Amino acid sequence: MNAMQLCVYGASLLATALGGAAVAQEAIGQYVQVAEIEVDPAQLDAYRVAVQEQIDAAIQKEPGVLVLYAVSEKDAPNRVKVFEIYRDRGAYEAHLGSEHFKKYKSTVEKMVKSLKLVQAMPIALGARTK
Repeated sequence: MNAMQLCVYGASLLATALGGAAVAQEAIGQYVQVAEIEVDPAQLDAYRVAVQEQIDAAIQKEPGVLVLYAVSEKDAPNRVKVFEIYRDRGAYEAHLGSEHFKKYKSTVEKMVKSLKLVQAMPIALGARTK
């Protein structure tokens, strides 16, 4: 799955979670990006634990974090994509300063071989509400 496919998939999941047409209107002003991460294959299990802990904390504690999805490539599980949607740029910056994100970064520092952040724009969001 390439970054564009991931964005479309993530946007569809977001629309499902938040409810259809209203999502398209709310998308204006949101901060959206895809993090492309290459993880040391020998540390993949530990990385998965760390990213799950960070996502759980961010969703629970930060109202400006709307979506965080981590997926890996089927044929290369050490290539991880994190689809992120924040209420706005300020919510993203607050996320970067949070204690749980700082803990995640220090925990995975030696696990991550490369990181590329790709800013994205929602084009169309749609979902079945039930």
